[in-house]
Amino acid sequence: MPTINFTLKYLQEDHVYSSFNTAPKLILITLLVSLLLLGFYMIKRSSCGVYLIDFACYKPPDAQKCTKQFMLDKAKHSGYFSEETVYFMRKVLGKSGIGDSTYLAEVYLANIPDPCMKESRREMELSVFGSIDMLLAKTGVRCEDIGILVVNCCIYNTMPSLSSMIVNRYKLKESIISYNVVGMGCSAGLMAIGLAEQLLQVHHDSYALVMSTESITENCYLGDDRSKFLTNCLFRVGGAAILLSNRPSDHNNCKYKLLHTVHTNESSSDRSYNCIVQEEDDAGRRGITVNKDLFNAASTVVKSNVTALGKLILPVSEKLMYLTNNIARKLRPKADIQPYIPDYSKSVELFLPHVGGKPMLDELQKNLGFDENAMESSRMTLYRFGNTSSSSIWYELAYAEAKGRVKKGDRVWQIAFGSGFKCSSVVWRALRTVDYDEMNLWTDEIDEFPVDVDCDDGPLPIFFERSK
Repeated sequence: MPTINFTLKYLQEDHVYSSFNTAPKLILITLLVSLLLLGFYMIKRSSCGVYLIDFACYKPPDAQKCTKQFMLDKAKHSGYFSEETVYFMRKVLGKSGIGDSTYLAEVYLANIPDPCMKESRREMELSVFGSIDMLLAKTGVRCEDIGILVVNCCIYNTMPSLSSMIVNRYKLKESIISYNVVGMGCSAGLMAIGLAEQLLQVHHDSYALVMSTESITENCYLGDDRSKFLTNCLFRVGGAAILLSNRPSDHNNCKYKLLHTVHTNESSSDRSYNCIVQEEDDAGRRGITVNKDLFNAASTVVKSNVTALGKLILPVSEKLMYLTNNIARKLRPKADIQPYIPDYSKSVELFLPHVGGKPMLDELQKNLGFDENAMESSRMTLYRFGNTSSSSIWYELAYAEAKGRVKKGDRVWQIAFGSGFKCSSVVWRALRTVDYDEMNLWTDEIDEFPVDVDCDDGPLPIFFERSK
């Protein structure tokens, strides 16, 4: 019995001693694990900086320039269109804000156009390779160092894809992460920037090449349905290549730092979804239908996108003014209190909206309160190059750079919208003042701008009007 009692006492004392020494160890281990998990979480949550090294816009040969009268004459003598359709085309061109030096695809300069797959691929090769060749020459980046490739083109969708065509041409490495975005409309260029940004958060020490373009060859509608004829009037040849980086060593070599990307999608609304649709007419001819819901769809999605962006960039004073106005209107619904439009010019120095057409630019200017100076880059881009779809915002930025208007610290807001209906905004900060660039496509003629845009003051064609 004494032996048993002694043993029990010993075990109890040892257990107490062990527990006394184990408790601090457990606390210490728990604390260390918590700190490690917190550190891992913070590393995972923190985003690396994304920088725009440079970009290049495609400028077709002078042989592809066309005046509005040339387009009307070609349409009249082509045999595809009735006199009423040609008259409608004249009205649209008169109000479009487009000048007489835009570029058509080569196929439509021929006496008998044949918009076949071969011609579509040739157009793509010219704009895509022309843009990327210039970008590589400007940056000096080696093809084998590019780790991410994002290509967007709404209409042209072939096999192999455009991204594969680029990989093949420039012999990009086998491990290249490539995406080919199609059918996303004119907002796809900024959506591609957003996608590249997300990829750069995962793949460190990388370059991302973004290519934005559109096929005019396959966009042209050869019929008399007016709802499908707007693309013939507004869209022109163009493309832009953009090089992004998350490499810390590139910070001093870049033009801009990416601050914000905001994407809004209203495709759940039938009205928005159906306002721009690619389909065949009664005769089986394919075209892009644009109906009167376009303005309402655009206004709704832009308002949603701008509101989301405003929460990120507007100063506190503007947010308070907006909030106070909303409260007052809700408390006094019968009072004639006008909605307060925040002053976005206090948040950005350069405003570059997609050049959908003069009526669209007028609507944006009215709703967002920007003055004519702020709209100059977009209006002159529309006049000189027409609507180049998703790449148009880069032609605008090139214009601002050529004019010497990009100063160190300036914030640049690009916004684009397109079928779906979708809207994307991207905000950059200039890391340096942009000096003269002989490879800027505006350089040779920038002194000729701005010009007065002479537009018809008559009533708008029905497809530029708001739906009831």
